Amino acid sequence: MSKYRTHNCNELRLSDVGKQVKIAGFVETIRDLGGLVFLDIRDMYGITQVVTSAEDKDVDFASHIPIESSVCVTGIVKKRDPETYNPNIETGEVEVKIENIEILGKRTKNLPFEVNTDQDVREDLRLQYRFLDLRNKKLQQNLILRAQVIQYLRSQMIEQGFLEVQTPILTSSSPEGARDYLVPSRVHPGKFYALPQAPQQFKQLLMVSGIDKYFQIAPCFRDEDARADRAPGEFYQLDMEMAYATQEDVFNVMEPVIYNTFKKFSTKKICEYPFPRIPYKEAMMKYGSDKPDLRNPLVITDVTDLFEDGSLKAFKGLQVRIIATYDVGNQPRSFFEGMTDYAISELKAKGLAWLRVMEDSSFQGPIAKFISDDSRMEMIKRTNLKPGDCIFFVAEVPGLVDELAGEVRKELGKRLNLIDENVFSFCWIVDFPMYELDERGKIAFNHNPFSMPQGGLEALSTKDPLDIVAYQYDIVCNGIELSSGAVRNHDTNIMVKAFEIAGYSKEHIEEKFPALFNAFQYGAPPHAGIAPGVDRMLMLLAGTDTIRDVIAFPMNSKAQDLMMGAPGNVTKEQLQDVHIKIDMK
Repeated sequence: MSKYRTHNCNELRLSDVGKQVKIAGFVETIRDLGGLVFLDIRDMYGITQVVTSAEDKDVDFASHIPIESSVCVTGIVKKRDPETYNPNIETGEVEVKIENIEILGKRTKNLPFEVNTDQDVREDLRLQYRFLDLRNKKLQQNLILRAQVIQYLRSQMIEQGFLEVQTPILTSSSPEGARDYLVPSRVHPGKFYALPQAPQQFKQLLMVSGIDKYFQIAPCFRDEDARADRAPGEFYQLDMEMAYATQEDVFNVMEPVIYNTFKKFSTKKICEYPFPRIPYKEAMMKYGSDKPDLRNPLVITDVTDLFEDGSLKAFKGLQVRIIATYDVGNQPRSFFEGMTDYAISELKAKGLAWLRVMEDSSFQGPIAKFISDDSRMEMIKRTNLKPGDCIFFVAEVPGLVDELAGEVRKELGKRLNLIDENVFSFCWIVDFPMYELDERGKIAFNHNPFSMPQGGLEALSTKDPLDIVAYQYDIVCNGIELSSGAVRNHDTNIMVKAFEIAGYSKEHIEEKFPALFNAFQYGAPPHAGIAPGVDRMLMLLAGTDTIRDVIAFPMNSKAQDLMMGAPGNVTKEQLQDVHIKIDMK
């Protein structure tokens, strides 16, 4: 017999009645019924009820064990009386008559919150006592799901012939879109390592090395602000790269991996692959976002041309979008006023005009008198409006109009209950712009600077930079970006030209990306890849609103580990070892 247990707390059944067993776990509840004490013992697998004898010493000892102490129980399995069966637990038909109970780890402090309940607890308190929070069955199930999903992702990649390769954690700092976490060197005074924002350069170097198909479950480190779907500091991705590959090759590998994973670990309806491919410009126009939630059936329509005559002064000189909503004409005026208040207070919009379509196809609403008959009929034609439908207007400057219209579309989808929560809807966003204008009005990279421009060197040499699109792609699920990827630019001539357009010299590339630029001069194969976010996939599969619920020991929204006290102070001697002096000015 094992020292601590012969069975887990979910294993005992009627077939075990009469056996002497040992179980171990945490004391979840104690019920003193006057002469008998019942305890629920919980481990990672389930719960078993145990009961004392009627002897005073046993009753007194058991009734005074602090809740959440760790115990070992030896006893005989008994069948419960039928009226006391507990159908809510797997062991609900039996209990263990205690012969001996030993406290293995006694709780000596007051609990900061109730453990393993649905009690609403402040997140900072949960994270400070994460070791207690993780005793919660739901969070443990999330960790089990995480392990199973990662194992399944790994097995699928191996089945497709990918080689798992671990890349360095200590590397060099390079401009890759986010702030680096820096690590000072003791051996090389004044110099620093950086934690990798992603294994981007290493996986491309593996392609130059002749590794045909690479993957890993890769830790990535970025000093970014937290969001509901982004953990600050550290996150994991299914990182992959393929040599001699095109965009379509990447899609053919990744679509079944994503589909199979969501199919295996969810009961929700999942759209079949191939997933829809939506060009970036189309996504921004129709959905106001490059990560559209396709469960929302509403689309955005451009009607700027209908207001160019200046007949509606509020729209003059602006781009105008409309969002048609169907069969909502019976909504009370408060619905429309609520949407206007949302646009003004939450989105900082100047307003939100709206119109109803009446039985005679006329418009009713605050701006109806400013809409000409020709414009009215054209809007009806473009959006298939009918009596009982409504339209909302967003008018703004280019760029901002897409963002505002997209947010209004999302809010309408929520308020009209148009989102099917029982569906996972995937799509690819493709043909991202190679460049964009930054806040200074200068040409800058839009996505990944190492992406291959469509049309290659000729496009870079002859096109307006803002018209150049790249072989860049994102996979999106229910409005959440799961991954970004690209066909890589492996040609140094194209690379130099691409960076030159963004204002960088060849010397800049050689300085900031020396290994990659050097390696590409030794016969680099064309290659492409992608890196779906494991944490975001798990957040969707677990049905939680925050990514922190699928991470064992997450930081809070301010990038603090409240349990371990990180970031924290270090000694003067430690700083001297790495040649650092702190200036707090």
